[in-house]
Amino acid sequence: MDSVRHFASWVVIGICLAASLLFGGVTVAAPPEDAAAIVKQAIDYWRDVSSYSVIDMTIHRPDWERTMTIRVWTRGEKESLVRVTAPPKDAGNATLLLDNDMWSFTPKINRVIKIPSSMMSQSWMGSDFSNNDLAKADDLIEQYTHRLLRTESHDGHKVYVIDSTPKETAPVVWGHEVLTIRDDWLILEHAFYDQQNVLVKKLVTSDIRPMGGKLVAARERMQKLDKPGEWTDVETREVRFNIPISASTFTLSNLGNPRE
Repeated sequence: MDSVRHFASWVVIGICLAASLLFGGVTVAAPPEDAAAIVKQAIDYWRDVSSYSVIDMTIHRPDWERTMTIRVWTRGEKESLVRVTAPPKDAGNATLLLDNDMWSFTPKINRVIKIPSSMMSQSWMGSDFSNNDLAKADDLIEQYTHRLLRTESHDGHKVYVIDSTPKETAPVVWGHEVLTIRDDWLILEHAFYDQQNVLVKKLVTSDIRPMGGKLVAARERMQKLDKPGEWTDVETREVRFNIPISASTFTLSNLGNPRE
């Protein structure tokens, strides 16, 4: 909820991954050696004080493909709502992230369900994003330590490659993650490694565009390395930052009975 927190984020990823898929309207340059500050600045840059986005998530498999349209609202670091609006068979499915909890709403059963920790690694809406991917933006800040591996160049920008390792008590599934962040705080790549240091999946930005008053990662792809014929693309169609969003948007009542 990119994302969702990363999805939106990312879905949010972006789906969102892109969704995702971020705080403070003014960016402040982080010292190059301060990897934790660079990661936080990248997350803050996307979410801003608040945000609203419309995202197309395309799930591709060797024998089929489907696209969902998703609306994402975020406010601060602890509130995100992701709602599917199309196609009709998926419309109404929604996910709410509030503080450290996640709930989902499924119109077919007309129920709001709290997502237990045992289900956080499961796929979100059949995509290559997991529930945990949607919720992980704050986890990267709070549950990981960060180390600058090296700096590179990309399209005239300085790029930071950062290794993020979960703290011993962190409730996460990955052994470590590697982020590639440009000096304007765009995340170009996010790689996920298992406990044996094997690369499992990767989120890659393929299109950067001005949108909503700033540059954004407009198209991203999440793909598992052992399934080259499968991936999930997240394309941001619209995004607005630093806008008024009512606190009632991020409630269980609104999750199951939308009023926005």
